[in-house]
Amino acid sequence: MSIESSMKSSRAAASRLVNERVGPNTSAQRVLTELHAAASPERAALMQRYFKTAEGQYGYGDIFLGLSVPQTRKIAANSLQIAPAELDELAQSKEHEARLCALVILTTQFKRAKRQPALRESLLATYDCWLRAGYVNNWDLVDVSAPTLGQQLFTPERGSESTDTYLAELAASDSLWLRRASVIYTFAALSIGQIQPTLTSCERLVYDSEDLINKAVGWALREVGKRDIQALKDFLRAHISAIPRVTLRYAIEKMPEAERQKWLRYN
Repeated sequence: MSIESSMKSSRAAASRLVNERVGPNTSAQRVLTELHAAASPERAALMQRYFKTAEGQYGYGDIFLGLSVPQTRKIAANSLQIAPAELDELAQSKEHEARLCALVILTTQFKRAKRQPALRESLLATYDCWLRAGYVNNWDLVDVSAPTLGQQLFTPERGSESTDTYLAELAASDSLWLRRASVIYTFAALSIGQIQPTLTSCERLVYDSEDLINKAVGWALREVGKRDIQALKDFLRAHISAIPRVTLRYAIEKMPEAERQKWLRYN
C-alpha cells in the first residue's frame, strides 16, 4: 500500500472516531458567520499585501477577512465539536481565516487525543489530504499546524523509515507548501531531541529556488544549532559555498557576531 493510500485509509477512520465525540450544533456555516462578524476591511487590505496575494506572488488569489490570529483562535476554541464533514468544508474555504480556523481546530483535537493513537493517526491523515488538496497554502498555515500534527510521524509505532519515505515524497513535490511542510514537520522531532530528521529534510531542500523554502531551511538549521551546535557547523561547512544567503543568515542568527561574520565571508 502506498503512503497516500495508507493516509486515505486512516482518514476514513477519522470520521468514525471524531463523530463519536462531536455535538450536533457546530457547522461550517456558523463558524463562517462568526468570522465574518469579526472582519475588518482595513486590516484585510494590509494582510493581502503582507501575505503576497498579488498576481505572480506566492499567495496569489488568497482572500483575507482581516481577523487577528487571537480572534480566529477564539472562534476555533468555541467550535471544537464540529463534525469532520463540516471541518472539511471549512478547510476548503477561499477565505484564509476560515482555513486557519480549521487548522487550529484540527491541531487542538490532535493535542487532546494524547492517549488515542488511532485518532491521532486519523487526524494526521486528514491533514495530509488538506495539504495535497492545496488547502494549507500559505506559510502561516503550514507553520501553525505541521509541528503539532508532525508528532505522529515520530512515534515508535510508525517507524523512522516510513516517516523518512513520506517526508522525501513531500520534499520532491512541485508544491511549495508540501516542500515547506516536509521541513516544518520535523520540528516535532526536534521537540523530542531528534535532530537527524531535520538535517535530512534540510539536506534535500538546501538548494531550493524558493525564498520561503530557503527561510524554512535556515530556521530549521538554527533550531538544530540550539540543540547541537557542532551538527549545525558541520552542515554549514558541507554546503557553505552554495548555500543561499538567506538560509545562512537564518541559520547563524544566534551565533556571536564575530562568528556570524566569519560564516558570511565564507559564503
